[in-house]
Amino acid sequence: MAEVVIVPSAAAAGVLVAAEIVALIRRNRESVLGLATGSTPLPVYEALRAQVGDLDLSGVRGFALDEYVGIDPSHPESYRSVITREVVEPLGLNPAQVRVPDGSLAGIEHAGEDYERAIRDAGGVDLQILGIGTDGHIGFNEPGSSFASLTRVKTLTQQTRADNARFFDSVDDVPMHCITQGLGTILRARHLVLLAFGAGKAAAVAGAVEGPVTASLPGSAIQLHPHATIVVDEAAAADLRLADYYRYTFDNKPAWQGL
Repeated sequence: MAEVVIVPSAAAAGVLVAAEIVALIRRNRESVLGLATGSTPLPVYEALRAQVGDLDLSGVRGFALDEYVGIDPSHPESYRSVITREVVEPLGLNPAQVRVPDGSLAGIEHAGEDYERAIRDAGGVDLQILGIGTDGHIGFNEPGSSFASLTRVKTLTQQTRADNARFFDSVDDVPMHCITQGLGTILRARHLVLLAFGAGKAAAVAGAVEGPVTASLPGSAIQLHPHATIVVDEAAAADLRLADYYRYTFDNKPAWQGL
């Protein structure tokens, strides 16, 4: 069973996960981070800025989960721009060491294979940050995605486009296609940390953690991982049947184990 940590707020989750990332980098100055975008991971990135202090981050490498296909990389809502704005520049990471899938139309046929190769060449992802969509998707792996899937081009569902329309002028401006790490790619990371906040994520969280493992709810793939941590606020934990058990086990967990 994945470890579930219930915290009072998104900010508290950010502090907790950032501390785990800082500890990872202290152990390995060339750590490889899997970087999610959207609003969910922002508390983690904000807390990281406060916690890194004088820690040497020059060797840290990163791989984004996904990118829109056909979007100009300079567009403010391209994930290249978001990662640069929210992670690379505030933390002072080396931009050359932080990769985002190539969503340009030229070469899109082999962009997934290229990204898989880059992750392998880096030695794999040490800690992968994840959010979860209201329909249970992680990355842009929509319902029906294979648990063995690798980085590839996907068509976004109407629901996902509607959910992401808040970042654009209208839903019509949200790209129809994306290139995303597959569920198989994500499951190869050594530690998965899934974050979810708010009542709107409660059903997806409960299904992913306590429901059946099914391609109809891609987030349930976390149940197959040997080291998965789910960090949620009270609202997102509202539908969890074993919430009291999760609180008890975390409160009594040996401190040396970390997340």
